[in-house]
Amino acid sequence: MFCLHKYWLKEFLKFFFIIQGMILVLFVFIDYLSKMDRWLNSDLSLLCAFGYVLLKVPFMFVQLTPAGILLATITVFGLMNRNNELLAIRSSGISVYFLIKPAIMISVILAVSMFFLGETIIPVSMARANFIKYNVIKKKKNYSIARKDIWIKSENRLVHINFYDPVNQLISGITITSLRKNFSLESRSDAQKGYFEHGEWVFENVIQQIHIENTMDYDVKLYDKKKIPLAFKPEDLGEVSKKSEEMSFFELKKYVNTVEEEGYDATTYIVDLNGKIAFPFICIIMALTGAATGMRSFVKENIPVAIAIGVVIAFMYWIMYGFCLSMGYGKILPPIVSAWAANLFFLCFGILYLINTE
Repeated sequence: MFCLHKYWLKEFLKFFFIIQGMILVLFVFIDYLSKMDRWLNSDLSLLCAFGYVLLKVPFMFVQLTPAGILLATITVFGLMNRNNELLAIRSSGISVYFLIKPAIMISVILAVSMFFLGETIIPVSMARANFIKYNVIKKKKNYSIARKDIWIKSENRLVHINFYDPVNQLISGITITSLRKNFSLESRSDAQKGYFEHGEWVFENVIQQIHIENTMDYDVKLYDKKKIPLAFKPEDLGEVSKKSEEMSFFELKKYVNTVEEEGYDATTYIVDLNGKIAFPFICIIMALTGAATGMRSFVKENIPVAIAIGVVIAFMYWIMYGFCLSMGYGKILPPIVSAWAANLFFLCFGILYLINTE
């Protein structure tokens, strides 16, 4: 029995790394060549640009691992099916569920590996990649971020944003300091929150202090709502704000606690926090689904069709997972439900699919 598991694992690992390797190589070359005009117009050399693309490989490896498990599992069981190995095993009285054990075991190991990469390598590599993208390639060096705080130098203004919600595109705790040509203080505006509407920033609960030149006095004005023209847009803030993939699970958890303690809405990051646990779990579900697909009778004559079915299943999971996360971001679903809903659905699907195969 152990020899059978060892044989299956050997074949699985061979196809898994072949599939992952092919997809990652395609990703690197397509991403590199498709952005050649950016490299030529930036301060990056072509070699450094290639290094920038490689920084995103660990993140892509983790994102593609569930699909790789699904396709590799289908391929191994499909070949065993075509070579009548499954028939021989079943004829000897061995259940389908016995053959699932090595698939479950390797999927758990890969799920743990995904979480480990998300805690160690990926936050560092993605933070570096995003820094190069924004500061070197896009050459927007007037933006700086420290944890949740964003500092922006815009013309004669210095803007400080205490918190930015990238999903709802809302900013909170805003301070806008304007300077005169001689660098003396012209005015300071503090707002509770702001949003982008019809190409303009609209701020609420604004306190504006205008310095009267050559005196120590200030003219203080209060506004319920006030439009203040600023050079940046929400897209700019989204690119420089601290992203969930740049933080480990425990770092993100600490970040969420800090944001909530200061009274800001951390729903977006809470959803992502639950997603960091929920996403690796899909490896087990993909192993079950792949095994059930590879054991089907039609696969014996047509493995490519089984692989195509696997691609469709992976694609459907991505759609549902993204949709559920969006509902969590929009507060339609609780964060933990939005992160785990797709997994629960596909787990039920995989189990029923496997039972039907047996």
